[in-house]
Amino acid sequence: MKKLATLVTATVAALALIQPAQAQSADMTFFITSAGPGDGANLGGLEGADMQCRDLAYAQGAGDQTWRAYLSTIAADGSAAVHARDRIGSGPWHNYDGVLIAENVDQLHSDAANLTKETILTEMGDPVNGRGDDPNMHDILTGSNLDGTAFTGESYTNCDNWTSNASEGGAQVGHHDRQGGGQNPTSWNSAHTSRGCGQEDLQGTGGNGFFYCFAMGG
Repeated sequence: MKKLATLVTATVAALALIQPAQAQSADMTFFITSAGPGDGANLGGLEGADMQCRDLAYAQGAGDQTWRAYLSTIAADGSAAVHARDRIGSGPWHNYDGVLIAENVDQLHSDAANLTKETILTEMGDPVNGRGDDPNMHDILTGSNLDGTAFTGESYTNCDNWTSNASEGGAQVGHHDRQGGGQNPTSWNSAHTSRGCGQEDLQGTGGNGFFYCFAMGG
C-alpha cells in the first residue's frame, strides 16, 4: 500500500510538470517548423506544407486549429498567384509561450510585429539557430514580398511553387533572426532569394527548409 501511495504521488507530480507545457502548446497559434520534409523546397505544394504544419501542431496538442503555411505561390499553369498574407486568417497570433506576435495581418507586416529570434519559436517551444550559431538555419521559406504578397522577380521560379528540389531556381526567404545579408537582411519574410531549391542548396546558404505556420482562427 505504501508503495502504491508513493507511485500515485510520483505520477501526480509528473503530470503537474507536464500539464503547463501542454496548455501552452494548445493555445499556440504561430510557430516555425522544427523540421521540414527534408527534400529542400519540395514541400508537396501548399497542400503538403499545410499538412506539415498540422502534423507538427497535432503532435504538440494543438491539432484542433486550422493550420496554414505562410507561403506564397506565383501564377502558373492557368492558376492565379496565392499570397501568404491571404491564407493565414485574421489573427491575433501567439507563440508557444503565449507571447503575442501580432494582432492582425497589417500589424504582422509592419514594424510593430513582435517577431524576433527569441519570439519565433518552434511548435515545441524551442528557438531556431540563427546567424552566429552552428549551423545557421535562419533562411525561412516564404516566397513572399515584405507585405506578404507573392514574389515575382526576374527568372524567379518559386521552386516550381514548392514542388522542386532541383539546384536550379530559387525561392524568396526571410531571416527569422532579423539579421544577415540580402536586399532586406532584417526582414523576417523577404530577405533574399535562395540559391537553388535542393536541401543541400538551402543548407549551404543558411537554411534548412523551415517555414512559418499560422492558425487561421488566431
